[in-house]
Amino acid sequence: MVNFACKKFDLSEIIKCSLSLTKIECKILKFLLKNEDDWLSSTDIAKKMGVGRSTAQKAVKKLNEKKILNQRQQNIEGGGYFFVYQIENKQKVRKIITDIVHEWVNDFEKEINKW
Repeated sequence: MVNFACKKFDLSEIIKCSLSLTKIECKILKFLLKNEDDWLSSTDIAKKMGVGRSTAQKAVKKLNEKKILNQRQQNIEGGGYFFVYQIENKQKVRKIITDIVHEWVNDFEKEINKW
């Protein structure tokens, strides 16, 4: 828990908010962090988490856009391909979140100084 003024925040809520994640996107992020050595397709993620494939695809797309995932193309014998994903190292994910929180603090300081 993080104590801010008169309210306590769970760290997972701060992570969710800082990255603008939905509840399921946050769950998929946690799942990928626990399976950090694995390269998984969105179909694999959907099956292992018991969610719809389109739900997993949307979450993976958003996490990839936020530079939290590595993406690699897997070619299919006979033609075609699909993507597999792996979470960035935890240190990089921490830095992304920390940078966002520092931005919040800087914005707060600007506003409080205007006040």
